[in-house]
Amino acid sequence: MSNKKGFTLVEIMIVVAIIALLAAIAIPNLLRAKVSANDALAKGVLRTLSTACEAFTNANNGNYPASEAALLNATPPYINKAYCGTTLSGFNITCTIAAGGYTIVATPVTLNQTGSDTFTITTGGIMTGITSTP
Repeated sequence: MSNKKGFTLVEIMIVVAIIALLAAIAIPNLLRAKVSANDALAKGVLRTLSTACEAFTNANNGNYPASEAALLNATPPYINKAYCGTTLSGFNITCTIAAGGYTIVATPVTLNQTGSDTFTITTGGIMTGITSTP
């Protein structure tokens, strides 16, 4: 009688089932974490642009920048990267920056997959998050 060592098909199936169960639990949590991280990044970008606009206003006798280019081309620059009109980590960033004030909006590319809310920041640094429903 030979003494063969190894795993039976049932043992392998049990291991695969356990791995599938763990994956079923972990993957949704990872996806939610990614959406939360994208939301936080979008809010951070809006705050960065708002802070730059307000700092520009303080340095220029209460006059808001006429465009994002005014923030980029100042010496020293108020921001080091153009954000307006770009897609950043699952959010479309749109800006309306004019001499009278600004409105900056971050909209998720795919709702509830790349972001959970649309975030808006307006003149004075007032941010609102509009909870979207699928």
